[in-house]
Amino acid sequence: MKILLTGATGFIGAALARRLIAAGHELRALVRPGSDRRNILDLPLEIAEGALEDDASLLRAARGCKGLFHAAADYRLWVPDRRRMYQANVVGTGLLMEAALKAGVERVVYTSSVATIGAALGGAPANEDTPSEEAGMIGPYKHSKFLAEKLVRELCLEKGLPAVIVNPSAPLGPRDLKPTPTGRIVVEAANRRIPAYVDTGLNMVHVDDVAEGHLLAFEKGVAGERYILGGDNLELSALLKLIAEEAGFRPPAMRLPAKALFPLAYAMEALAFVTGREPMLTSGSLRMAQKKMYFSSAKAERELGYTHRPVREAVADAYKWFLTYGYCGMK
Repeated sequence: MKILLTGATGFIGAALARRLIAAGHELRALVRPGSDRRNILDLPLEIAEGALEDDASLLRAARGCKGLFHAAADYRLWVPDRRRMYQANVVGTGLLMEAALKAGVERVVYTSSVATIGAALGGAPANEDTPSEEAGMIGPYKHSKFLAEKLVRELCLEKGLPAVIVNPSAPLGPRDLKPTPTGRIVVEAANRRIPAYVDTGLNMVHVDDVAEGHLLAFEKGVAGERYILGGDNLELSALLKLIAEEAGFRPPAMRLPAKALFPLAYAMEALAFVTGREPMLTSGSLRMAQKKMYFSSAKAERELGYTHRPVREAVADAYKWFLTYGYCGMK
């Protein structure tokens, strides 16, 4: 089947491109002119140059494709101009879905995020039915993804958009070029730049399992439904321990209350406005860290046949890739 993929040059998109090609699909990748294409240089795919804000380029790219995977997104926890993030994540998603409808695309998988899902009571893992509301979305990334997912679901109901929604948790693995906020935890910890931790928890998943989950959603998912594609729930201290074991040193032993770090976060954000570089610590990430961000993939396991490997393997593969490509110092 001929499939259009957005975000192929990115982290999840590059893993998904490889999985779709391995499954025998003919792949067309929507790529911005001048974008970093290292993640797809070795792949047998067609390049369609365009941009999410250019609706004419989206319609050209979608024509002749029976399937669409929309994995492109601006994934940052801090941005100097949030309007550009909303333009990409919300407006761009709407334009692409409208293009898919006009082009007669028969099947769509939209990559959302667990960021759109609320927190369960008592630190229990949240699922697809855990309530969330727009007012509870911390920061522009979560807010923009919430609005984009809402838009996709409305198009499913109102215009019959044949879209399945997947909600990956925090991915780890190879080819994280930027790196993403999740990958930065591995890089910073492996370079011994995280001397302490806060009492929080995350759900971590191997990026290749996320890619497999996308394909399963394409083949078996119900249009208008959403499926969490997660991995293991673990405390941040446990994640840092796994990274330290891979890098060959002791993990940080100092635990700090999140509230104590807000002055440092504000200072880092102020510096980021000057340098343009995303800060390692943000006030938004600290607010999110005050709750354990645990999730359940039971629905995807039950309805799609989704599985995930242990988080240790995700950490190991991420660390090896970062080490190989010079993001981390040698042991």
